[in-house]
Amino acid sequence: MSVAGLERPQLVSHVQQALSYTLFDCKWVPRSARLLCLGSAARGTGLLQLYELRGGRLALLREIEKAKPIKCGTFGATSLQQRYLATGDFGGNLNIWNLEVPEIPVYSVKGHKEIINSIDGVGGLGIGEGAPEIVTGSRDGTVKVWDPRQKDTPVANMEPVQGESKRDCWTVTFEADFVIVGFWTHSLITFGHHLRLDSDLKGNAYNQEERVVCAGYDNGDIKLFDLKTMSLRWETNIKNGVCSLEFDRKDVNMNKLVATSLEGKFHVFDMRTQHPTKGFASVSEKAQKSTIWQVRHLPQNRDIFMTSGGAGSLHLWKYEYPAQRSKKDSEGAEMGVAGSVSLLQNVTLSTQPISSLDWSPDKKGLCVCGAFDQTVRVLIVTKLNKV
Repeated sequence: MSVAGLERPQLVSHVQQALSYTLFDCKWVPRSARLLCLGSAARGTGLLQLYELRGGRLALLREIEKAKPIKCGTFGATSLQQRYLATGDFGGNLNIWNLEVPEIPVYSVKGHKEIINSIDGVGGLGIGEGAPEIVTGSRDGTVKVWDPRQKDTPVANMEPVQGESKRDCWTVTFEADFVIVGFWTHSLITFGHHLRLDSDLKGNAYNQEERVVCAGYDNGDIKLFDLKTMSLRWETNIKNGVCSLEFDRKDVNMNKLVATSLEGKFHVFDMRTQHPTKGFASVSEKAQKSTIWQVRHLPQNRDIFMTSGGAGSLHLWKYEYPAQRSKKDSEGAEMGVAGSVSLLQNVTLSTQPISSLDWSPDKKGLCVCGAFDQTVRVLIVTKLNKV
């Protein structure tokens, strides 16, 4: 093995725990050695399990059963003092839980007519600025932004026009002054009639003046909407269904966006420079033959990210910036210059897809992933300071 090879990060399986239910999402509890597993029991109820990492094992601290299977969760809109968990379930309900007293939610709303596939929060955990808000995306075709301080009514509601086939939203995420939304859809959202602002959107993580929504569709379309100017800011097509979207960090202005797709390819967009006609520069990589279910950036280094695949594998990547991130075209307009992506390491953990992934926000290199083999795994990624 070469000296360079010795410096490569290693993905070390630290702990694995077999579960008796279908696992949909897993999350680290901020400022702790605890993690949550969210899913569905065989009899159709929802399960939330709280584990604590104790040396080489996971100790089950609490198991909570709910009426509906729980599909997704986030701590993104809570304070570090409260550490409330927001969840979306199969009944379309958005609930916020105090994990110390989890019997009754501290906030609950029937947010959607069908399953909430994805959820994300912003304005919490001491990151950035702005009001705490939660975005949910559902199979019913709508994407909604919620302020937990406002009961029952979303602060923004994006839905298909009457007569148009509904859109199955698969992924949503906030970034700084942006919201990213990913859909399954056979048609496009036409801006204006589909977007209803029920009240003023105020506050975000980085900039309190702007808020945008980006949508990704099963035909590969990605659309970036500016809610302040009510306009379509940017659109592109990655030629395959969009499974996961994430900006590199929430406490900086829009920098990089990664989009993963059904056929095993991901795209990294440099979002700093938007050309009038060509949009944002990007680099793509065929990571594997199967679906890339998720992408998650390392919280302590925005240029390193992990993808999880349908073949039960994890791939660790690093983005390298070009010598200059922008240049002028023949007409003098600024256009972005894409960087490059290198594979740092990969490992196969399961024969089933790894559908959920979360880095510890506090301990660099500590991550948890959940797979359809009903197993949750804690991994340690070494030598991240060497890359």
